[in-house]
Amino acid sequence: MDGFQPLRVAMIGTGYVGLSTGTVLAYLGHRVTGVDKDKSKTDLLRAGRSPIREHGMEELLELSKGHIVFTQDTSKAVAEADVILIAVGTPSKDNGEADTQYVEAAAEEVAQSLLPGRSYVIVVKSTVPIGTNRRVIYVINRVMGERGLSRSTPVHIVSNPEFLREGMALYDTLYPDRIVIGAEDPEGVAAMQRLYRPILEQTFNAPSFLARPSGYGLPPMITTDPTSAEMIKYASNAFLSLKISFINEIAGLCEKVGADVSEISRGIGLDKRIGPHFLKAGLGWGGSCFPKDTAALLAIGKEYGYEMPIVAAARQVNHEQRHRMVEKLQQALKGVRGRVIGVLGLAFKPGTDDVRESPALDMIRILVDRGAHVRAHDPAAVSNAKQALEELDVEFASNPYDVSLDAEGLVLATDWPEYVTLDLERLAQSMKTPVLLDGRNMLDRGKVEAAGFLYMGVGK
Repeated sequence: MDGFQPLRVAMIGTGYVGLSTGTVLAYLGHRVTGVDKDKSKTDLLRAGRSPIREHGMEELLELSKGHIVFTQDTSKAVAEADVILIAVGTPSKDNGEADTQYVEAAAEEVAQSLLPGRSYVIVVKSTVPIGTNRRVIYVINRVMGERGLSRSTPVHIVSNPEFLREGMALYDTLYPDRIVIGAEDPEGVAAMQRLYRPILEQTFNAPSFLARPSGYGLPPMITTDPTSAEMIKYASNAFLSLKISFINEIAGLCEKVGADVSEISRGIGLDKRIGPHFLKAGLGWGGSCFPKDTAALLAIGKEYGYEMPIVAAARQVNHEQRHRMVEKLQQALKGVRGRVIGVLGLAFKPGTDDVRESPALDMIRILVDRGAHVRAHDPAAVSNAKQALEELDVEFASNPYDVSLDAEGLVLATDWPEYVTLDLERLAQSMKTPVLLDGRNMLDRGKVEAAGFLYMGVGK
């Protein structure tokens, strides 16, 4: 890469965001040190193994191994770094507000590790409530003042929210729609331009397993103030949540009037003002971002005395969607109490083993509460699901066909591609009553019915 000047980067936190971003930066040629307090994580990463299921992660770690190391020692990583990115968790409090205690603790530890006479750029990459950057600045200035370094050690604070999809995090890091930078001074902006230059100019050699998409142009870098950058993140996730809840609400009406929601999605998605993405009816949204970020946005509004009924409605529709799907089974089977219900898919989406806020797990909880016996399968998420559902009597199967054995209803809850190629006749013949609820509108209705199933989709 012509004129590329590598930076020394400290990545505080090696979750989905920190590990994906840090590994990509190392692949681009920067010198990266990943920091995590969890020894089991750092041990895995030193061995070249990923603690998370993410497409291409271990392959990219192998390609980047000369440029990335992992440690539990924050001070060692920070002292010689040019750019320090904070990518620790911000779990929800009971009131829905994002808990920033780990961000502030990381900021304090970073400030304790800075060397006098050097200039640093500290980047908040975690998803944080509005005003957190100001709070981070306060924490760092306080610690630097206590150390007597406030004048001799310039520190520039930057907000750089992430827009990554689990399962596609490396791809989204290399080929982003945009890069958002919130900074109050030009030094911070300049450092981020240098950090992301290979991505902004697309001058790197694309890995074979993460090929550059056809027709992909150069991504824009949006520079704004830190508060606006923080809000861009929340507004983005809230809007995507709204689109999914909207099409699920339309799907419910489609069932009443005899329309097909897939045709509705196609018809409205061709409108350039709307677009086709996130208009797929199903069980609703889950995962680590949409539920947490919409709750945090409502909490921010409440803090400022500002109601947000549209976001609140999107959350309500999403919650009710699980119950609506169970009601479809109730009607078809004349009750689920005492019946064996098979569930295909446990992760909140395909390509990950993450079951946080998974619609599939919500459905299982409702079914068990109504007296059903649930048997479930997932290609990747069984271990995490067992932990999340440990208080319930749920049976886990090693393959999809065991799920259907003597079952009286079958739910396709996660649209794993593996489920498209299942032998439908074999599934149907092994069931007591071949009833299939396609919670992702993934299967061909004609083929399902030809195999002997009573087919139910969403909005069909």
